[in-house]
Amino acid sequence: MENIEIKLPDGTIKDYPRGTTPMEVAMSISEGLARNVISASFNDRTVETITPLDENGSLVLYTWKNEAGKKAFWHSSSHVVAQALEELYPGIKLTIGPPIDSGFYYDVDFGEHVISDKDFPAIEKRALEIARGKHDFKMRSVTKSDALAYYESQANEYKIELIEALEDGTITFCDHDSFTDLCRGGHIPNTGIIKAIKILNVAGAYWRGDENKKQLTRVYGISFPKQKDLTEYLALLEEAKKRDHRKLGKEMELFTFSTMVGQGLPLWLPKGAALRERLEQFLKKAQKKAGYDMVISPHIGQKELYVTSGHYAKYGKDSFQPIHTPKDQEEFLLKPMNCPHHIEIFKAKPLSYRDLPKRYAEFGTVYRYEQSGELHGLTRVRGFTQDDAHIFCTAEQLNEEFKNVIDLSLYVLGSLGFEDFITQVSIRDPEDPDKYLGAPEVWEKAEQAIINAAEEKGINYTIEQGEAAFYGPKLDFIVRDALGRKWQLGTIQVDYNLPERFGLTYKGPDNELHQPVMIHRAPFGSMERFMALLLEHTGGNFPLWLTPDQAVILPVSEKFEKYAEKVLNSLENHEIRALVDKRNETVGKKIREAEVQKIPFMLVVGEKEEETGTVAVRKHGGEDLGSISIEAFADLVEKEINSTLKSF
Repeated sequence: MENIEIKLPDGTIKDYPRGTTPMEVAMSISEGLARNVISASFNDRTVETITPLDENGSLVLYTWKNEAGKKAFWHSSSHVVAQALEELYPGIKLTIGPPIDSGFYYDVDFGEHVISDKDFPAIEKRALEIARGKHDFKMRSVTKSDALAYYESQANEYKIELIEALEDGTITFCDHDSFTDLCRGGHIPNTGIIKAIKILNVAGAYWRGDENKKQLTRVYGISFPKQKDLTEYLALLEEAKKRDHRKLGKEMELFTFSTMVGQGLPLWLPKGAALRERLEQFLKKAQKKAGYDMVISPHIGQKELYVTSGHYAKYGKDSFQPIHTPKDQEEFLLKPMNCPHHIEIFKAKPLSYRDLPKRYAEFGTVYRYEQSGELHGLTRVRGFTQDDAHIFCTAEQLNEEFKNVIDLSLYVLGSLGFEDFITQVSIRDPEDPDKYLGAPEVWEKAEQAIINAAEEKGINYTIEQGEAAFYGPKLDFIVRDALGRKWQLGTIQVDYNLPERFGLTYKGPDNELHQPVMIHRAPFGSMERFMALLLEHTGGNFPLWLTPDQAVILPVSEKFEKYAEKVLNSLENHEIRALVDKRNETVGKKIREAEVQKIPFMLVVGEKEEETGTVAVRKHGGEDLGSISIEAFADLVEKEINSTLKSF
């Protein structure tokens, strides 16, 4: 039998008989590896562990420790849960059930059935019973006519709609036990690997995300290869509930929402507004050092502006409806992006190469119409403020400017305690050119510019195909928070396309007109989402330089309020943010409430402190630092701030 060459991730190339499966390759390496392999990819295409390999190529074997392995595990688990749902609720219609970052979901039309959290234990029990059967996942090709006939017999209009959009010869079903589902593949070997399943919650979800279509029930779940993993995950969920930014934001009086104002439109309360202002000033100070100029642009713009930029074609469906003026056919939009406005600022007067680079920065508020079911606290809103900046430079300046933005992004992350992060170069998908503006050669130039800058800065990065913005590739910073969750924060994009669409030029040293390159960047991303992440990462215990109130002064009785005010004045002279709690409550209750509000220091003052000119210092969390002078306390605060706030 003719052999094929299989290249492994370490660069090793081995010969195997044609038709060898990934699992057989794993077995040839070690039995231990074979026991742990749950998924594979061949030539960058997801395959089953039992898929016969019939050509030369590169093979990657995945275990539970790999993200791709987890995706296959959770994808397979969604099939098992779907089978359990069909058995427990006869007549339901299944739609789609993909893996997500943590677990999976399945969108289901339950018809007359109603499901609630009281039903979760029964679903979990039946799903585990199915899993213990150790049923193999088997893929098979199906003709389009047979696939349609199968789901027509079930009167499942959702699967029929999906199949009608597929080409004959590309349709596959996955079978396990007595269950069949339309599926592209990517499964674990058998159901027996699934040892723990938890249904997390249910929510409404419109079919295919279209609010004009029927609302389905989205069943969220998660599964693990060990019960111990599930136990640890549930403990993490409990901690996440305590850190939920919506809960903390209310307790700490940072922000609120109003149905009268509208869904997804946050209102910043005084403490939250002050905190946000400090974040803005922090970045403005760094930007000034880096040579940025602050600009301000309006909240609306003519529709034609966003048609020219391409944003209307891309985001038109997700935008608010056009604003019509009394003038015939005049239309404005709430701005979905700041970049077209900054482009028009660049165009305000002729520039030469001596004027470049131009760095325009703005905390600009933008608006996008998110469906009500997708809104979530500050992380998904309809109006948000981006810490946007756009750099216009020559091609020769691009490398240095991009590296400078990397330095700024690292400074922001480090100063706010985000030390655990990865970087990702997001490039276009060459198989789907219609998603992007511009010619392939322009994209290649932009992508290589990002890779060169990242390598020169010594940044470890991965390349993610298909994750680029529609106008250019980008470098994304993915941070891991205190609970191990991943969030995308800062992003830096290289753009040759918008300067071309807007006809941007500068006069070069040869006296000819040239097109500048544009860099888009936002270290925070959006102020709202960043605040949510910072709240959950810190549990509300912000860095001391940022926290709304650094200290609260607690007089033990009304008799010592005058001394408390004297302490407050002294702290204000040291630029320490503090307040006096004069309420007619016990000191114990005031301390408990200060703990809830995450105030870093509680300064108790009574007769002894007044006589000695000191304060009794209690740190958030309960540590007692004893009575010290106001000067000593000011030094303590300054040292703690200096230890966390890095210089730029």
